[in-house]
Amino acid sequence: MLNIVSNIIIGIGIVFVAFGVYGIFRFNNFYARTLIASKVDTVGFITIMAGTIMKQGLSFFSLKVLLILIIMIVINPLTTHAIARSAFLSGYKVEKEE
Repeated sequence: MLNIVSNIIIGIGIVFVAFGVYGIFRFNNFYARTLIASKVDTVGFITIMAGTIMKQGLSFFSLKVLLILIIMIVINPLTTHAIARSAFLSGYKVEKEE
């Protein structure tokens, strides 16, 4: 039963990532693409890693995956902010479509 639940959670994570790829191609604004990439990357990664932890059970491997997950949760918003802020400070402007 736990194996089925973990496979479903991993599948949900893959669906999040697939929608994220679609969203990146759908939006034409750099800042919107950065936002979508950040959110989808974080949510998809969390769900895939949570499914992996559930599938492996409590072991040394799942503790390592949990550590990687915590580091990713902290670092991903910081890197996305740094990329968007550097684009803003360098004078990158979004062109208005008419």
